[in-house]
Amino acid sequence: MPWRLPTATSTLLPPPSPSIASRAAFVPSPASAVAASFPPGPANSPRIHRVRAPEAAPGMSSSAPSAEGCDAAGGDFTEVVIVRHGETSWNASRIIQGHLDAELNDIGRQQAVAVAHRLSKEAKPAAIYSSDLKRAAETAQTIARICNLPNVVLDPALRERHIGDMQGLKFEDAATQRPEAYKAFLSHKRNQQIPGGGESLDQLSERCVTCLYNIVEKHKGERVIVVSHGGTIRELYRHASPTRPLHGKIHNTSVSVILVSATTGRCIVKMCGDISHLQKTGVLENAFGGDKTSA
Repeated sequence: MPWRLPTATSTLLPPPSPSIASRAAFVPSPASAVAASFPPGPANSPRIHRVRAPEAAPGMSSSAPSAEGCDAAGGDFTEVVIVRHGETSWNASRIIQGHLDAELNDIGRQQAVAVAHRLSKEAKPAAIYSSDLKRAAETAQTIARICNLPNVVLDPALRERHIGDMQGLKFEDAATQRPEAYKAFLSHKRNQQIPGGGESLDQLSERCVTCLYNIVEKHKGERVIVVSHGGTIRELYRHASPTRPLHGKIHNTSVSVILVSATTGRCIVKMCGDISHLQKTGVLENAFGGDKTSA
């Protein structure tokens, strides 16, 4: 049975507080603590490595064209700009987040400002959608404020994969503390669910791809921004480009662009994982998430 959202779950997020503007400085600062109900990370966060955007893979452009004029490719295309949320202290501490609600740290907020300024220089989108988890919602708030967009639409279908019994554990500890869940998580079987209520990759794909097409149906021929998570973005890429595996990492606040036809369902990947806007903030070399073990 196709995955369906419960009724009345999408929520309008009010415009962010002006106080977020104080985060605009591009000087990395120590990671802030997440909500008190979550375990603290180590005292020393991994060092920041300043990176430039990787070379575009064959068939991917370094910049996304407007959806206008794509009719020849097979329908009226919606340009979907997909942004991963900013860094959290749990990313830095290599803690599995899943559906748990960690907040952005200071660097994550700076990354959100950086990607927002980048997007503000591009064609204005018709709407912005986001996972309802705090790390994505705050990233989307920042983008909406700087790009002068309407309220963010929160949608739980854009959440990260639920990782069951492994959520809240450091990845390196999960093998000994939750061996059955760890084994299921690393399984190559896409229908393998994770003990403790965790999703299979097929379930994750079904809900996020369904959400993608629901958004496209509402915005035929327009440009929209979607803020989500590493595992979810990888599944969207897999759907859009099933014959070209995604290698490498979807870094925090990286930008991917997919053109989607509401008429035919056809997808064209125009950009994947671009981080050219992070020259000043940088990304963590060994942050957890964004790769095949994203959670």
